[in-house]
This record gives sequence, structure tokens and C-alpha cells, in this order.
Amino acid sequence: MMATSPTDAALARVPLFADLSKKELRHVASLATALRLAEGTELIHQGGQGREFVLVLEGSVDVLIDGATIARCGAGDFFGEIALLEGGQRVATVMATSPVLVEVISRADFRVLLADHPQIEAKLRAAEARRLAENAAHRGEST
Repeated sequence: MMATSPTDAALARVPLFADLSKKELRHVASLATALRLAEGTELIHQGGQGREFVLVLEGSVDVLIDGATIARCGAGDFFGEIALLEGGQRVATVMATSPVLVEVISRADFRVLLADHPQIEAKLRAAEARRLAENAAHRGEST
């Protein structure tokens, strides 16, 4: 029997992956690269190309649109899905507000993840719709 890695255990606590088996969690972990980043690190930049999906395992990050902080995220939160799902530019900047441990999944591996686990794509689409509505409200746009 294979032991559960710290990453598998952390992923198991993420609501996005709550329905996955241990084997499926290991698959997700195999697609991801763990990174420890310092406070003040910019993880993604508004307007940049979306090349990865990022999941916060430890620490906190601020989400900024047009320089204004609109949210603080922590363990279990994720970002980067909108640009990857839609093939567009990043809609926000994300900055580490403490040292963070993140899992990063490349665009190609993100596509593999969604193809192998359609239930994850459904959850991401729901999160995307919520975030786009929140972003529009922040900017004073009508939805």
C-alpha cells in the first residue's frame, strides 16, 4: 500500500478535489509542481498570458484588479482557471501576502486534468462564473 504524501493530504482538503479518490489525488499531485514562494512574490499578473493553474496549500495571497485588492485567498483556494478555460489574458494580479506553498499545474497538464476528471471542470466553471460576476461588480459593469 502506497503512503499518502503531504501534497496528497493537502489536496484532499481542497473542496475542488473533495470527490476524488486517493488514486485520483495522486494523479493530480503528479501533474503539479510544488513551489515555496516568499511574501511579496507576484504569482500572476493582470493582462498576462495564462500559462498555469495555481492552488494555494499554505499561506495567503491577495487578488488585485487594476491595483485594488478585491480578495484575500488562503489554503484551498485556487486561481488562474479563467485564463486557461477561456484562453485569454489574466483578469487579476495575485501577490503573496505571506510565505506560500502552492501547487502549479501547467496549461497542458491542466487540460489532462479536466479531460480525466470532468467533475473538476464543472466545479471550475461554476467558480469562473462567480468570479467573473464579482469582477464585473467590482468594476461597476453590468452582467
